[in-house]
Parts: sequence; structure tokens; C-alpha cells
Amino acid sequence: MSQLDLFSKGGRAQPVSEEVDPAEVRRELLAMLEQARAAAVMPWPEERARINEVIFPQMANWLPETEAAELRAAFAAEVERLKRAAAA
Repeated sequence: MSQLDLFSKGGRAQPVSEEVDPAEVRRELLAMLEQARAAAVMPWPEERARINEVIFPQMANWLPETEAAELRAAFAAEVERLKRAAAA
């Protein structure tokens, strides 16, 4: 028996279909952005901050492009502000 047999039927991976609620994505992104805006220093531990820098732009892909671009730019600006504050 192969590893593939352990995890799928018929030896083929089953596609994952996941519905994404743009309103929920928007709430999560706005909460992260607000947390960054309210902070004088980086509000997350270093590893979490790096993760947030990666996932925020990816999560924004679930929103209309104009809104996504605005949120990405705003978050990037806040992260840069917080990094400058840490370096000062």
C-alpha cells in the first residue's frame, strides 16, 4: 500500500473546494490593519509579523482588485512605519 492509498480513494487526490466569504476576509484584514495602525511598535512577535506580511496580500486576493490594492498598500505602509519605529 502506498502513502497515496492511505489518504485518497482510487489513488487520486480529491480537489478541495472551499467557499470564501469576502466579507469575512475583509473583516480579518481590516482588524489586522487597525491593529497595526493603533500600535506605536510592532504589535506582533517577529515570526507572526513575518507571517502577516505574507498572508495579508494573499488574503486580499479574495476581494475586488481596487479594494485589495488599497488594503495591501495601507498595510505595507503601516508595517514599514512600525519597522522604522523599531529601528529608531
